[in-house]
Amino acid sequence: MAARIANGTMADHPRELTRTLLGVIFLGALIVASFWILRPFLGATIWATMIVVATWPALLWFQARLWQRRSLAIVAMTFLLLLVFVVPLTLVIGTIASNADEIVERLKAIASFRMPTPPHWVAGLPLIGSKVVLAWEQAAASGVEGLLARLMPYAGSLTQWFVAEASNVGVLLLQFLLTLALTALMYAKGEAAALEVGRFGRRLAGERGENAVQLAGQAIRGVALGVVVTAVVQAALGGIGLAAAGVPFAGLLTAVMALLCIAQVGPSPVLLPAVVWLYWSGETGWGTFLLVWSLIVVTLDNVLRPMLIKRGADLPLLLIFAGVIGGLLGFGLVGIFVGPVVLAVAYTLLFAWLDDARTDRRR
Repeated sequence: MAARIANGTMADHPRELTRTLLGVIFLGALIVASFWILRPFLGATIWATMIVVATWPALLWFQARLWQRRSLAIVAMTFLLLLVFVVPLTLVIGTIASNADEIVERLKAIASFRMPTPPHWVAGLPLIGSKVVLAWEQAAASGVEGLLARLMPYAGSLTQWFVAEASNVGVLLLQFLLTLALTALMYAKGEAAALEVGRFGRRLAGERGENAVQLAGQAIRGVALGVVVTAVVQAALGGIGLAAAGVPFAGLLTAVMALLCIAQVGPSPVLLPAVVWLYWSGETGWGTFLLVWSLIVVTLDNVLRPMLIKRGADLPLLLIFAGVIGGLLGFGLVGIFVGPVVLAVAYTLLFAWLDDARTDRRR
C-alpha cells in the first residue's frame, strides 16, 4: 500500500512539473507576443507616461481653477503640450522667413569670402602651430571654390542623409500626435491607472514594491524639474544674451539651444561660436559681454539642476546624473527619464534588502 502511494506521488510530481513548465513558457510567449504587437506604440506610451507623471500637479492646478472639471483641465494641458512642439517650430520658420534676404546676402558673402593670412601668434602654438599655419594657408589659397570641390564627393551621402532625415520628420510628427492622444487618455484615467500600478507593485514585492512605484514617480518628476526647467531657463537667458549682443537669427539659435540643453549637451555649442563671431566682426565690447553672459548661463545648470532635482526626489544627485547621461546614451532622448527611474528603483530595493539583512542579523 505504501509503495503504491509512493509510486503515485512520484508520478504526479513530473506531471505537475511539466504543467508548471508549460504554463511558464506559454505566459512568456504571450508576454513577448504582446510586446511585439504593441512595439510601434511603446515609444509614444513611454513618453506619454513620463509626461503625465511629471505634469500631474499642473493638471490638478488647472482642474482646481476650472470649476473642478477634469475635461477642461485636459484641454488646457493638451493645448500647452501642443505649444511645446508648435512654438519652437514656428520660431524657427518665422526666423528663416523674416531673414530670408539677409540669409541670401550672407550666402553671397560666403561665396566671395577670402581668408586672411594667419596671425603671427598661431605659428608659435606648441606642437600644432606649424600644422595650423599650413592648413590655414592651403585653405586661403584654394578659397571657397576649393573647399566646395573637396566637399563634392560627400554630396551624395549628404543628400541621402537629408532625405532619410526628412522622412523621419513625418514619423516624428506622427509619434508626437500619438503621444499627445495617449497623454490625454492617461490624464482622464490617471487615478485609476496609478491605483492599478500600485497594486501591481504590491503584488510583486508587498509594501516595498508599492514604495518603489511611488519612488519612480518622484524620480520622473524630479528629472522633469531638473532637466527640462533648467534647459528652458538656460535657453531663455542665452537667447536674451544673443539678442542683446545683436547676433543674427537669435530666435533660431534659442530654439537650437533649448534642444541641446534638453539633450544634456548644453548651450556652449551655440554661445561660444557667437562670441567668436562677435570678436571676428570687431565687436569687442559686445563679444566680452556675451562671453561673460555665456559663462553665467553655462554654469547655471550646476546650481539650478541639483536644487530642482532635490525638490522632486530625495535621491543622491550622482545617481540621478548617472541615470540621465546613461539613459540618454543607451535609450536616446526618452532615456533621460527612463534611466533615473530604473536606477532609483534599483537603488531603493538594494538598500531595503540590505536593511532587511541587518534586521535579521539583530534578531
